[in-house]
Amino acid sequence: MSIWTRISDALSALAKGEGLSAVLDRLWGGATPPERSVAFTIAVIALGAKMAKADGAVTRDEVAAFRRVFTIPESETAHAARVFNLARQDVAGFDAWAAKIARMFGPGAPALKDLMEGLFYIAVSDGGYHPAEDAFLAEVARIFGLDERCFRSLRARHVEGAERDPWDVLGLDRGATKAEARAAWREAVRDSHPDRLVARGLPAEAVKLAEARLVAINRAWEEISGKRAA
Repeated sequence: MSIWTRISDALSALAKGEGLSAVLDRLWGGATPPERSVAFTIAVIALGAKMAKADGAVTRDEVAAFRRVFTIPESETAHAARVFNLARQDVAGFDAWAAKIARMFGPGAPALKDLMEGLFYIAVSDGGYHPAEDAFLAEVARIFGLDERCFRSLRARHVEGAERDPWDVLGLDRGATKAEARAAWREAVRDSHPDRLVARGLPAEAVKLAEARLVAINRAWEEISGKRAA
């Protein structure tokens, strides 16, 4: 059963007048791996739908970005579109959604970093990065319990021209040794393996999010290893 079929089944259980957030509450009651994957997918689409309006307009590119974050077969497009539209209509603000998601996964959880990765991907999909989008993402990261270094690292990976520090990418202080940098790089690569991503809630349809991360991680290690002695 695909992630989109499971989402459709979850949406069909909505009672009249209930919002999309009710789906998350029900899913998290079981919290089995399939439910976590459905919850993660709905969370990305819901926050992405609200962020898409942060710069004042929802463009075709921003909507199409969901197809690049997730593998969506043509036959399942209607299911994904329904989640997007329900999220846009939901009266709850993005901060309420972010707080609910943070409670589900736990502040600072790796899955929340994965979710932020998807949101950055969507933000830059129209070829620009609006100050309102930056403010939106910074506030979501704060609610998620992600520190400033983590936010800078994510922004540097996705936003062209953003200030980029390879030490931030690997989560290190500049005083770290080459051996510490190598260990951090290896752990970051392991943490981005598709098996680990799926284990913490990402659906198999979204593991492509790891690709840009791996490129940034490897580039950071190359920069650091070429500049520092052990």
